[in-house]
Amino acid sequence: MEESRIVELEIKSAYQEELIESLNNIVAQQQQQIIHLQESQQVLNKKMDVLVGAMEQKSDTHEIPPHY
Repeated sequence: MEESRIVELEIKSAYQEELIESLNNIVAQQQQQIIHLQESQQVLNKKMDVLVGAMEQKSDTHEIPPHY
Protein backbone atom coordinates (compact mmCIF):
# COMPACT_ATOMS: atom_id res chain seq x y z
CA MET A 1 0.00 0.00 0.00
CA GLU A 2 2.75 2.43 0.95
CA GLU A 3 4.66 1.66 -2.25
CA SER A 4 1.66 2.36 -4.46
CA ARG A 5 1.26 5.80 -2.87
CA ILE A 6 4.92 6.56 -3.52
CA VAL A 7 4.58 5.48 -7.15
CA GLU A 8 1.44 7.59 -7.51
CA LEU A 9 3.27 10.63 -6.11
CA GLU A 10 6.21 10.04 -8.44
CA ILE A 11 3.86 9.88 -11.41
CA LYS A 12 2.13 13.12 -10.36
CA SER A 13 5.51 14.77 -9.86
CA ALA A 14 6.65 13.70 -13.33
CA TYR A 15 3.49 15.13 -14.93
CA GLN A 16 3.91 18.37 -13.01
CA GLU A 17 7.53 18.70 -14.11
CA GLU A 18 6.49 18.15 -17.73
CA LEU A 19 3.70 20.71 -17.41
CA ILE A 20 6.01 23.27 -15.81
CA GLU A 21 8.56 22.84 -18.59
CA SER A 22 5.84 23.19 -21.22
CA LEU A 23 4.49 26.34 -19.58
CA ASN A 24 8.00 27.74 -19.28
CA ASN A 25 8.53 27.26 -23.02
CA ILE A 26 5.24 29.00 -23.76
CA VAL A 27 6.16 31.95 -21.53
CA ALA A 28 9.57 32.22 -23.24
CA GLN A 29 7.89 32.25 -26.69
CA GLN A 30 5.43 34.89 -25.56
CA GLN A 31 8.26 37.04 -24.23
CA GLN A 32 9.96 36.88 -27.63
CA GLN A 33 6.67 37.86 -29.29
CA ILE A 34 6.26 40.78 -26.89
CA ILE A 35 9.79 41.99 -27.65
CA HIS A 36 9.11 41.72 -31.40
CA LEU A 37 5.82 43.61 -31.05
CA GLN A 38 7.46 46.35 -28.98
CA GLU A 39 10.18 46.78 -31.61
CA SER A 40 7.54 46.92 -34.36
CA GLN A 41 5.58 49.50 -32.41
CA GLN A 42 8.67 51.67 -32.00
CA VAL A 43 9.31 51.54 -35.75
CA LEU A 44 5.69 52.42 -36.50
CA ASN A 45 5.74 55.28 -33.99
CA LYS A 46 8.85 56.72 -35.66
CA LYS A 47 7.23 56.43 -39.10
CA MET A 48 4.09 58.09 -37.78
CA ASP A 49 6.14 60.95 -36.33
CA VAL A 50 7.83 61.43 -39.71
CA LEU A 51 4.48 61.43 -41.52
CA VAL A 52 2.89 63.86 -39.09
CA GLY A 53 5.91 66.15 -39.40
CA ALA A 54 5.71 66.00 -43.20
CA MET A 55 1.99 66.77 -43.15
CA GLU A 56 2.53 69.72 -40.83
CA GLN A 57 5.25 71.12 -43.09
CA LYS A 58 3.07 70.61 -46.14
CA SER A 59 0.10 72.39 -44.59
CA ASP A 60 2.32 75.31 -43.55
CA THR A 61 3.76 75.81 -47.04
CA HIS A 62 0.49 75.33 -48.97
CA GLU A 63 -1.86 77.69 -47.24
CA ILE A 64 -4.88 78.85 -49.16
CA PRO A 65 -4.26 82.39 -50.43
CA PRO A 66 -6.68 85.05 -49.22
CA HIS A 67 -9.41 86.02 -51.62
CA TYR A 68 -9.55 89.61 -52.88
